[in-house]
Amino acid sequence: MKGWTGNILRVNLSDKTWKKESFSEEFARTWVGGRGFAVKILFDELKPGIDPLGPENKLVVALGPISGIPAPNTGKCVVAAKSPLTGFYGDGNLGTRVSDQLRKAGYDAMIIEGKAEKPMLLNIDDDKVEFLGAEEIWGKGTYACNEWIYGKYGKNAGVLNIGLGGENMVRYAVIRSMEGRAGGRPGMGAVMGSKLLKAIVVKGTKPIPQADPDELKKIGIGDLKEVHQLDRKSGWSRQSTTGVLAWCNEVAGLPVENFRKTSHPDAWKIDGERLDKARVATYGCPSCTMKCGITIHDKEKHESELDYENVALLGSNLNIFELDQVGSLNYLCDEYGLDTMSAGCTLSFYADAIARGAVEGSFKFGDAERAKELLGLAARREGKVGNLLAEGSLRMAKEFGHNSEAYAMQVKGLELAAYNCKFIPGQALSFGVAAIGAHHREAWIITFELKNSTRESYGPEKAAKVIELQRIRGGMFESLVACRFPWIELGWKLDNYPKYFNLATGLNWTLDDMWQLADRIYGMIKLHYIREFPEATRKGDYPPGVWFDPANADTEGPIAGKHLETEKYDQLLQHYYDQRGYDQRGIPTRELLAKLGIAKEGAEAEKYAKLN
Repeated sequence: MKGWTGNILRVNLSDKTWKKESFSEEFARTWVGGRGFAVKILFDELKPGIDPLGPENKLVVALGPISGIPAPNTGKCVVAAKSPLTGFYGDGNLGTRVSDQLRKAGYDAMIIEGKAEKPMLLNIDDDKVEFLGAEEIWGKGTYACNEWIYGKYGKNAGVLNIGLGGENMVRYAVIRSMEGRAGGRPGMGAVMGSKLLKAIVVKGTKPIPQADPDELKKIGIGDLKEVHQLDRKSGWSRQSTTGVLAWCNEVAGLPVENFRKTSHPDAWKIDGERLDKARVATYGCPSCTMKCGITIHDKEKHESELDYENVALLGSNLNIFELDQVGSLNYLCDEYGLDTMSAGCTLSFYADAIARGAVEGSFKFGDAERAKELLGLAARREGKVGNLLAEGSLRMAKEFGHNSEAYAMQVKGLELAAYNCKFIPGQALSFGVAAIGAHHREAWIITFELKNSTRESYGPEKAAKVIELQRIRGGMFESLVACRFPWIELGWKLDNYPKYFNLATGLNWTLDDMWQLADRIYGMIKLHYIREFPEATRKGDYPPGVWFDPANADTEGPIAGKHLETEKYDQLLQHYYDQRGYDQRGIPTRELLAKLGIAKEGAEAEKYAKLN
């Protein structure tokens, strides 16, 4: 088998045992890697109904056939488990040296099961696996933990670790790596914490298997240089993702005050231009020549690495427009190992709920110092307020009542990314039907809608665009595994990715083969969902209710008086189902599952929810 090591490392923390397991070429070709491997492994090995924070849950770390090779932005890995936040399959990707070190150690994936008796560090060094005590770093923040590991194992080691948020099982705790890398929004850090696993360290020395290593190296290094030149010519990295903030403010798409408002006159104070001027360092993932991690000094003079999502959700959405204070909130999230998006949305929901009388509390929009205190309470699960905030906005809304769920900005339990879709139907749909809950990663359609003047439309072309982007972003990139930014931001052609894949594996795939893989993965994630929520209906694919409320419409600006319309959105959702091959409930049909080669898995899911 070329392109894959053919091995999975299975680790049991309960009895401190490990073994190397092989997988077939058929498995490799069917699921490719990354998200594909993770979704299949977890479907087969997890029983529906298990506690995501119990020892029965499993954490999968999965790589793809181009992970770690010298080609543009291949330094990513996927982390996945049953989500403590959403209750079904959850995953995320992050830049890390694990992407090449685990493959050099001889593995394409790792399955971590059971629970340690005491805090543990897992050390993988080629064919050696050690279960080491982690008492010395348990309770440390992610930065200190990372430095401790580098001091002991060297800076070339691949590292995954958690902070206090993971240790205390905050439901939106993430896994961290390197300077500002983080992934696993639906609580993958909490799963590590539930297993008392503080950190994973990986070092390997073996060659990564490739069908044509010389040609792949030649092309890959040349392409890395070309992507770098494209970035320099475009100037994208000067503001990186934060360049979109000013545009979102202009087009009434910025989250302000828990998404109640769509723009703010002070937004310029935290935009990409201001961030670039405040820059003190720049970081990126391995194999990246368009580094996007702009770092500034925060209010307390820490280095804080920012991107658009955390600036908008910890800044404008909390009505905080001091860039150094936004940096402080972001630094704390990184130090505690909390997802910045869910943390920002959870805090903004709390402020909104207090303002509307749904709950008593001492937090208002614009109060950066109190926001810092609340992040600490959440990370430590300290007191009633800390425990509430650690649960995420949906569980908080269910606790508060008073119709507060309508303005808990989440889908399926996962908080929204930073795009206010009060009147952006296609992007609202992309949040509604994102595989793991509201995530921009899978179908960022907003520029298609607004730059092509199709904002008013609820037509089938938007459903088609969402599916197209899901196939590219949530399917191909998440299984190969690679970063999507060269394609999105610099116009790097999609045809390059089957080329890398074929040089690595010796196969002859086209983009159409990648789309078939993507549809199979999306079908499997749906099967995960209906096994856990057999009563689920199409209402689960709706964005927050407040976007449909006429009383919440803007009173001025480009979308004054406008809001999402329920009947029109429902028709747009039906367009999506029809084009996907799903039934009226949003469940894949038997015919589709057979076509995708997952009829057996469909039959298993049908024990819980009847398919058509």
